[in-house]
Parts: sequence; C-alpha cells; structure tokens
Amino acid sequence: MQTSKNWVQYFTQNLQQHRIDWNIVPNLTSNERQNILKSLQAWQLGETSDGSNLIKAATKYASKSNDENYVEAIKLFIKEEQKHGENLGRYLDLIGEKRIKKNWGDSLFRKFRGLHTDMEFWTIAVITVESAAQIFYQCLKDATNCKLLRQICTDILIDEAPHISFQIERLHVIFNQKNRLMKYLTYKYYYVFYFSTALVVWHAHQKLFKAGGVDFGRYWKKMSLKFEKTIEKLSKKKSTTYANI
Repeated sequence: MQTSKNWVQYFTQNLQQHRIDWNIVPNLTSNERQNILKSLQAWQLGETSDGSNLIKAATKYASKSNDENYVEAIKLFIKEEQKHGENLGRYLDLIGEKRIKKNWGDSLFRKFRGLHTDMEFWTIAVITVESAAQIFYQCLKDATNCKLLRQICTDILIDEAPHISFQIERLHVIFNQKNRLMKYLTYKYYYVFYFSTALVVWHAHQKLFKAGGVDFGRYWKKMSLKFEKTIEKLSKKKSTTYANI
C-alpha cells in the first residue's frame, strides 16, 4: 500500500505525460458518430466536475486522520479526471459537435453525491464509476477506427487502473476501522450501491457498449469481476495490492 505522499508523486509525474498526437486529423464515420456521440458527450460532461465537494470531504477526512498529503493527492486525482474531460471536449470540438451542459445521468449522480460529505461514500462512488469507465472507454475505443479517438481512450485507460488502486487502498483503511457488524452491514451497502449504479450506467450507454462489442451479459460479467477484484477483498485482514485491476 502506498502512502499519500507516494500518490502525490505518482500523479505529479503522470500529469506530465503526453500520449496523444493532436496533429492526427479525426476521421469518425457517420455510423460511428451515430453509435457513440451521445455517450461521448455525456461522459465528457461527467469528467468536467470541479471536484469541490470531493475536496471538502477529503479535507475533513485528512484532518481527522492526520494525513496532510491526502488532500493534495485528491486534488491531483481530480486534475487527471479534468484532463480526460478536456481531451474529450477537444475531440468534440474537432469533429464539430457540441460540449453538452446537462445530462440526466450526470445530473442524477451529481445530486446524489452532493447529499454526502463523508470520504467513505465518495471513495466507493469513485471506485464504482471508474470501474464502469474502464469498460466504457475500452468499448469506445473498439467502436471506432478513428486513430485520434483511440489514442485518447488509451491515454484514459492507462490512468484509470491507478485511480482505482488509489481509491481502493483508502477504502481498505476506512473499512478496516469498523467492527465486525458494521463491516457486514457496510459491505452490503457497497454491494447494492455498486450494482445499482452499474445498471444505471448500462441503461444510459448501452448503445455505445454494444457498438464496442459488449452486450449486457458481458458488461455485467466484467463489472462483477471488477467488484471481486476490489471491494470483495476488503474483508481480508492482510493488505492487498491492486495494481492490475
């Protein structure tokens, strides 16, 4: 398990990486555009949050846990997510499509997140969304032959696995401070939240998933496997490394 200081160093270095060649001219076909555009616009919006509520939760948590580097790590994590949003937005600009300002799924998730100020909820929420994002971006990549968009997806996918590792390590700490009864009840809550959110994501983006070769059965299997590799391991006493999620 890495310290918050280690994560600050990682995010700082990773943000300096430039993996996208913006000189490539986008060549999205009309069929590809029809299959992916709405989901691309919606996910781009979701990646643009300023993260203010998450920073507030992290600040409160860091103060209680005496972890002075945690807030900075969270801010850098948010900066990476915003980089994803800006890259997707830049791509939308290049293909002559709008960056939308409102989407029902994004609005619902933001409203739900706004009701919670504790770090535990934010952490499980991020793990859930990032898990779905890994499937989403792989499907987006597989649904197009546009070299530029595929590079953007690859860049995001490279970032996503460490994002989940970062969050699951923190959730591991929070979870293991609970007594046996609270662990049982909390795990049940994690399970319901994770798979309920997975259903909402499928409903909102099933056209994109199918265009990327993933039907509901495969999507559910992938989300279940990610749950097993992350959240199910929380009950184990020994620390676990999540580098290859």
